[in-house]
Amino acid sequence: MQPIPSFAGDPVKFIREKDGVTVFPETYLSGNARAVKLQVITDNIIRVMASPGKEIPGRKSLITVYSPPSADFTLTESTDKVTVQTSSLTATVTLATGAVVFTDKNGRPLLAERPHNGRNLQPAVFEGQSVYGITQTFETTDGDAYYGLGQHQDDIFNYHHRQVFLFQNNTEVAVPFLISRKNYGILWDNYSLTKAGDTREYLPLSRLQLFSAKGEPGWLTASYSNQRQHPEKVAFTRAESIIDYPYLDDSKKNLPADFAVKTGVLTWEGSIASDFSGLHTLRFTYGGYLKVWVNGKLMADKWRQAWNPGTALLEIDLEKNKKYPVKIMWTPDGDVSYISARWINPVPEADRNAFTIQSEAGQFLDYYFIHGNNMDEVVSGYRQLTGKAPIVPKWAMGFWQSRERYKTQHELLQAVAEYRKRKLPLDNIVLDWSYWKEDAWGSQEFDPQRFPSPDSMIQALHERYHARFMISVWPKFYEGIPAYREFDKQGWLYRRNIADRQRDWIGKGYVSTFYDAFNERARRGFWELLHKKLYNKGVDAWWMDASEPDVLSNVSPEKRKEQMSPTANGTAAEYLNAYPLENAKGIYNGQRSVDADKRVFLLTRSGFAGSQHYAAAIWSGDIAARWEDMRTQISAGLNFSLSGIPFWTMDIGGFAVEPRYEKPTAADLEEWRELQARWFQFGSMVPLFRSHGQLPFREIYNISPEGHPAYKSMQYYSRLRYRLMPYIYTLAGMAYHRDYTIMRALVMDFPEDENVREIGDQFMFGPSLLVSPVYVYKARERSLYLPSGGGWYDFYSGKYFDGGKRITVAASYETMPVFVKEGSILLSGPALQYTAEKKADTVTVHVYTGKDAEFTLYEDEDTNYNYEKGAFSNITFSYKEAGGTLTIGGRHGEFPGMLRDRVFRVVWISRNEPKGWNPEGKADEVVRYSGVTVKLVKK
Repeated sequence: MQPIPSFAGDPVKFIREKDGVTVFPETYLSGNARAVKLQVITDNIIRVMASPGKEIPGRKSLITVYSPPSADFTLTESTDKVTVQTSSLTATVTLATGAVVFTDKNGRPLLAERPHNGRNLQPAVFEGQSVYGITQTFETTDGDAYYGLGQHQDDIFNYHHRQVFLFQNNTEVAVPFLISRKNYGILWDNYSLTKAGDTREYLPLSRLQLFSAKGEPGWLTASYSNQRQHPEKVAFTRAESIIDYPYLDDSKKNLPADFAVKTGVLTWEGSIASDFSGLHTLRFTYGGYLKVWVNGKLMADKWRQAWNPGTALLEIDLEKNKKYPVKIMWTPDGDVSYISARWINPVPEADRNAFTIQSEAGQFLDYYFIHGNNMDEVVSGYRQLTGKAPIVPKWAMGFWQSRERYKTQHELLQAVAEYRKRKLPLDNIVLDWSYWKEDAWGSQEFDPQRFPSPDSMIQALHERYHARFMISVWPKFYEGIPAYREFDKQGWLYRRNIADRQRDWIGKGYVSTFYDAFNERARRGFWELLHKKLYNKGVDAWWMDASEPDVLSNVSPEKRKEQMSPTANGTAAEYLNAYPLENAKGIYNGQRSVDADKRVFLLTRSGFAGSQHYAAAIWSGDIAARWEDMRTQISAGLNFSLSGIPFWTMDIGGFAVEPRYEKPTAADLEEWRELQARWFQFGSMVPLFRSHGQLPFREIYNISPEGHPAYKSMQYYSRLRYRLMPYIYTLAGMAYHRDYTIMRALVMDFPEDENVREIGDQFMFGPSLLVSPVYVYKARERSLYLPSGGGWYDFYSGKYFDGGKRITVAASYETMPVFVKEGSILLSGPALQYTAEKKADTVTVHVYTGKDAEFTLYEDEDTNYNYEKGAFSNITFSYKEAGGTLTIGGRHGEFPGMLRDRVFRVVWISRNEPKGWNPEGKADEVVRYSGVTVKLVKK
């Protein structure tokens, strides 16, 4: 195809290329882009790049691993546009502006870049190097909703009209992948500080109309009390219009000297008003206790440990210029604490169907548009770009016990022994930080006084207790230890924290820094250190803590960039958020290079796009042990799963504990036990089942005595998890073989049901189980929604309910509402104390009739990589409602050690014959199976 003349004297408007087209727009209409390229990756993935120069710069992406594109496409031109069309997707770019519009194969609009200057490439400088701030605004159609973008703690599910800040931080995980309920996704290939959604700046309180407690315009009345038990005893008051102590040392440096932070309470009172009508958002950062009242209503009652502050978003509907009384009460936690308050006015009407992605630093704009027939296909496209999710070892799908921390070898072994004695299932025990000598962080060596024989300890775990051993490793080094000296000599360490003489919180305080994970040689060196000091002792898995990197907790993004400058790849501003990806890559590649037969398993506190490719699971960080934090984990886990990374977990029970639980009254102790039981119920049905936290100890038997409702509930759900292992491990196999998502937002499975768009406190665990955690203290019932499109069976009783309804169901102390989708096949195996105790030679097959159903049992060798070479088997169970026929298909595939002969016990459940889940109950049919197709007809 020959190019046609330009508008303004350029020799060409566009150039056809073998993998797409490059357009040369007018810079004053294109946000400073002089070249925009559409690259066809697959039939349903198109990459868009925009450069401030005439050529698209070449670079190696950190997050993509796909093969060179080879999709077929056609290119057509008109007077002012060029269109790229594949068999399933069309992208049309306007020649003058470079703006791109995406439609499906039938011409239905999906997404469009804003037509005029929706893109912006703004020159910027970091570390003396020229880069660009990059912005792209998109416009979509009515009724859209956005999810994904990692893991965040604002208890927001649908990000439409909200702002998401992508900055790796303890409890916050930045993943620049957004997915729409309209079956498209955006993978944003940029590693810098990024905002997505409504990217307008949050404003200081002073930008609102403020009135004092007496009604005087211009400020709020700040009352300082030095007696938190008697906040009414005010030491002094001040007029204040800004609340801004968000980062380390802000409060210590800037609060009045006469305020006793350790014992005091600070209260702001008055009224607010706005010149806008509509939904306003107040955003608080807080350490300690925070209470906020607006118009007399308590809208926030929060607590978070001082060293890891939380955030709270309050959405308030205000009428223009109407005064609303406000009261903000802050009780600091310790002498260094945090409080800030900012706000943003309603989204302008012109942006009602828009969202923006804005990154601080990059060489050019680079994103992938992914389309699918459903959200699963979009996630599959993400993994096609960034890498498959390897199957975790089967033991990782069992229960893990952890605490902060087992201080001795004896403590750790005794915990496992007690689980075995009580016949409570357990697969993995975790050793948290500080197993080294106090002054030897980064040595990766055990303190011989407390861990005299780690090799024997791990051997006992493996051989006597049949348990796996995971150990915490940080990318952190104390100044002066041998490992530090070696890394320093090689130039592998960040130097700023050393130059600052910044001491940590251990003992007298030690100066430390982190290694540069962007340096390939440093990654190899870090793995070699772990291999020599730990892996050779028999370590099974790695807990990669502080991988943000948390060089110093709760510093500003600017300080974090200083601490990481320079990286081996370039400026810290450009590469900031990708650190956890590179850190995981080094250990994954390292272990596979020395032990090809043992599955790598990483648990990391932070992740990035592509983390799943390096066997990384992510947990939600040092959250608080509060009911509201439990609820927040549901939406956080769902959005994280919608970010394309299938293995997620949390600290069951919450990590950080309020002082009232450390030495509890009788009432506080009972609340603690109920919180732990409810959280344990929830945790039993997320991808990874893991208990962890500070004092009080988190072992089931330390939470409550045997016979207590909390104990009985945790015992039941632990045993249930293991009974469901044929179902659960199949989900892990599906995550690899079919790019499946295990913890599923309802929008994935019920896209036609408008009611599920905002539901972030229920989810599907696999294709069959609807999970509705209870997160309110003393609640004994729960309101929940049963999606439309079919009926639902109560898991415990088998009672049938119609879908498309909100119902209130009983939720006793010991049970969490769980429903089974009509048209499901749920497989249950034998009772187990650990996943490898015995094979599932007898499987109970619960068939929930009413609609056609299908489930394929997946099995492999559990702990090696032979499945990558085809060593696995599938047995498909399919039910046809029309004839009431269950077909157990012929086995496909095989692997060493496979069960060739087994028993399937079939239980039929129907609306007229309700039966609760019971793998020990009487079977309706018993089938002896040897790999050949069997057909059964419901009688």
